[in-house]
Amino acid sequence: MPVMQTTHQCRAWKAWLPALALTCVVAPTLASDNPGDEPLRIGTASPGGTYAVYGEGLARLIGQELDVNAVPEITGGPYHNMALVHSGDVELGLTTLGPAREAWQGESDVAPGVEMRDVRALFPMYQTPFQVITLADSGIEQISDLSGRRVGVGPMGGTCANYWPRFLEALGVEDVHYQYDGANQLADYVAVNLVDAFAFCAGLPIQAFLNLEERHDVHLFAFSEEEQARLVERFPVARFDIPADTYASQEAVQHSVAFWNFAIGHKDLSDDLVHDLMARVLEHPNLPEALHPAATDTRAEHLDRNTVMWFHPGAIRYYRDQGHEVDAERIPPEAE
Repeated sequence: MPVMQTTHQCRAWKAWLPALALTCVVAPTLASDNPGDEPLRIGTASPGGTYAVYGEGLARLIGQELDVNAVPEITGGPYHNMALVHSGDVELGLTTLGPAREAWQGESDVAPGVEMRDVRALFPMYQTPFQVITLADSGIEQISDLSGRRVGVGPMGGTCANYWPRFLEALGVEDVHYQYDGANQLADYVAVNLVDAFAFCAGLPIQAFLNLEERHDVHLFAFSEEEQARLVERFPVARFDIPADTYASQEAVQHSVAFWNFAIGHKDLSDDLVHDLMARVLEHPNLPEALHPAATDTRAEHLDRNTVMWFHPGAIRYYRDQGHEVDAERIPPEAE
């Protein structure tokens, strides 16, 4: 059964991490060019979301192109991944810049007051827009219809679970009964009426939405233009229009908002390893096929979307080799 909570103030998900040491305990292999028998662990997210697909593809690419064993690990998503990379419990991870900013500034609920400054940005991935899916006969047509409804918002601690309640509150949508679980699980709950709607955010297309659409008649929607403008004014998000035909059931462009996602690594990863990883990813001839369709945006020129974290020195060297300028504020102390 889904975990239920009627307010976004719920903090029960912090029980996931009672043993997570938020001081830097780094395995000796982090500084090695080739970790040898020790795998590079990649923090992803729950199955059914884009992070899981992208992370699995990244692990395969690392194995094939760098001859390094890489293992994707299911996690709670961006907030969790910032903490895991900071602590050295995983070497690589995927994060969204909204949660990353909170973690960087010590405002993350995972570890309040801990500035996660042992994390380094690597390469831009794609944008994460917000969208809702329901069964076609649910009677839910737009954002205001979510009032009083059971709404799945992804796993506790994820970007969607943290920002959807904030967005709906800002838009005056009240008495929402939030339910938390992985993307595939929440899509299944929609199918059997355990939740009325599934509000998520991920790179397009969202696999769990595709799976639900294959089995049922569904309705997809995002925000009105007025709602989109209000969210852009209040939150650190950008306008994002979800293209028509992203899903078979979506005939028109939908107005949304989005965060950028970045791959991250621990600061003690070898500069050469990071440089080589950057080259293999950003110069790959067909990233959408290797990783996920959203990887069309995994390009070096989007490095300026990172206005939050320091870049890894190996990443800085790669960007400069390719003729890109790195903002002085994104240079870490060890690279000055």
